[in-house]
Amino acid sequence: MERDGDQLSTRPALETEGLRFLHVTVGSLLATYGWYIVFSCILLYVVFQKLSTRLRALRQRQLDRAAAALEPDIVVKRQEALAAARLKMQDELNAQVEKHKEKLRQEEDSPGPSTSSVIPKRKSDRKPLRRGGYNPLSGEGGGTCSWRPGRRGPSSGG
Repeated sequence: MERDGDQLSTRPALETEGLRFLHVTVGSLLATYGWYIVFSCILLYVVFQKLSTRLRALRQRQLDRAAAALEPDIVVKRQEALAAARLKMQDELNAQVEKHKEKLRQEEDSPGPSTSSVIPKRKSDRKPLRRGGYNPLSGEGGGTCSWRPGRRGPSSGG
């Protein structure tokens, strides 16, 4: 019976000492790094929420693809709709080409001022921007834009 009494009396002392040790270590940890822990928990929560929404969307896309692969009727309908859209776009393009050709024909046939009376300027009449042998990397033929280093020696000022 004494053993049972000794165990009861020592156990609460050990438990209270353990609780004190836990209180001191956790308290000092929270006192030192409390704000860092709070902000990191908030950051982890936000990151987890973003990742969970992306994972849900990814799973949904995979399920949609699997469902579409299992239903060949849907695949055939999509391909037919795509082919119809391509055909419609090609018809519109062909119509635009025909309109453009018709416009060019009407401009040729119109009795307006002839294009022969208007003399376009020849490129040779224009003044060239640079001489033919100009090369900015060679350093020669610079003309007025050449750079010269300043005089050496002390400046004479007064």
